[in-house]
Amino acid sequence: MTLLNKDMTLCISLSARPSNNGTRFHNFLYEELGLNWIYKAFAPTDLGQAIAGVRGLGIRGCAISMPFKEDVIALVDRMDPSATAIDSVNTIVNDDGVLTAYNTDYSAIAQLIERNALDPEASVLLRGSGGMAKATAAAFRDAGFSHVTIAARNEERGRGLADLYGFAWTPDADADADAVIADIIVNITPIGMAGGAEEHALSFSEAQIGAASVVFDVVALPAETPLITEGRAAGKTVITGAEVATLQALEQFVLYTGIRPSTAQVQAAQEFMRAQ
Repeated sequence: MTLLNKDMTLCISLSARPSNNGTRFHNFLYEELGLNWIYKAFAPTDLGQAIAGVRGLGIRGCAISMPFKEDVIALVDRMDPSATAIDSVNTIVNDDGVLTAYNTDYSAIAQLIERNALDPEASVLLRGSGGMAKATAAAFRDAGFSHVTIAARNEERGRGLADLYGFAWTPDADADADAVIADIIVNITPIGMAGGAEEHALSFSEAQIGAASVVFDVVALPAETPLITEGRAAGKTVITGAEVATLQALEQFVLYTGIRPSTAQVQAAQEFMRAQ
C-alpha cells in the first residue's frame, strides 16, 4: 500500500453529493499501476474558491459533477472541443496552473448506446435539462436518434435543450393525463440518488417503464436505483449509472495520468468500485 507522502500527486472530485465511486476507481488503479497519486472527493460550499484551490495547490485533475458542470465554465482557462460542443464540463486538467476543461460524459453515453445496439429509430424520453442532460442528448443525436423528447419542468432550460438538438419538449415526464411513452427512457435527474430527498422515488411511472424496452439511469449511487430495480424486475434491458461512471472515469484517468490501463485492470477497478 502506498503511504501518504509530500510528493504525491492529488486529483479530486467536486459534487454536491460526493460518492466513493471515483475515489475507489482511481485509487485502485493508482495502486495497481504503482503511481504515487491519491484521489479525494469533496462537496464544495464555494465553487470559485474550490477551483482556485485546484490552481493554487497544483491539484492535477478535478472531476466535476452535478450541479457544477455549467457554472465551472467561467472559472477555467481553456475549453477542449469535447466541452465546448455541449457547454458542459465534467473534467479539469491542471497543467502548471493552466486549467483545461473536458467532457468525458459524452463519450461514455455514446459508448453505451453503441454497446447496447440501441436502435436509432426508437423513440426516446430523456428526463433532465442540466449539464449531464446536454451530454446525453448530444450523444443520442450524434448516434442518429431523432424521435427524442426532453422532459423538464423548467421550461426555459427544457425548451432550450430540445431546440438545441432538434428534439421535442414536455413539461412533465409522468403526468398521469399526458404521460409520454417511449421505447427508451433515460433519467438524467437526481431522482433515485442516495442521500437525496427523492432517493426512493421512481423517475418514470410504472406505465412508462412497462412500455419501454430499455431503461437507462445515469445516477451512479446506488448502482441499483429504484428505476433500475424496477426495470430489471420488468425484464427490460437496463443501462446503469455505474456503467456511465466507469467509462467516464476511465477517460478522466487517461487525461490525468497519460496512461490507459488494460481491460483487465479496468474491470478489476470497476469491481472494486462496486463492492463498496
